[in-house]
Amino acid sequence: MKNSKYNIWSGIFFGVGIAGFLDEAVFHQLLHWHHFYDKATLSVGLISDGLFHAFSWFSTVAGLFMLADLRKRKIWNTKKWVGGIFLGAGAFQLYDGTIQHKLMKIHQIRYNVEIFYYDFTWNVIAIILIIVGVVLIKKSSVSDKKAGELHASS
Repeated sequence: MKNSKYNIWSGIFFGVGIAGFLDEAVFHQLLHWHHFYDKATLSVGLISDGLFHAFSWFSTVAGLFMLADLRKRKIWNTKKWVGGIFLGAGAFQLYDGTIQHKLMKIHQIRYNVEIFYYDFTWNVIAIILIIVGVVLIKKSSVSDKKAGELHASS
């Protein structure tokens, strides 16, 4: 069970980092739709983007270090890890879309447009990612249980 959680957490850290990186690269840098913190000057927005970028890479690297440890100890479970990636990416996106966009109001996805459709799409994609992650993790757990029963009966 401990190895199972370690696989999942490694994937979650990696998923949070990748989702953060994609958010930063696409919406902040390429499209210029917003900054991490839009309630101040452009300079503050750019600094906040840099801090956000550092956080996302820290999470990505932490997930990869954990993955290297899993592989070294030969306990890497690909399905659990990939499930963790989807779960982490979806959780990041749902947190961003609900807490940061609506509750804290530190930025929106985009300004000067009808935001409902952007928010709706953003949060639906987040929920889909979470569901995919949970399904992969559950399927992997069922496979592990069956493999354990086969091993115990032989």
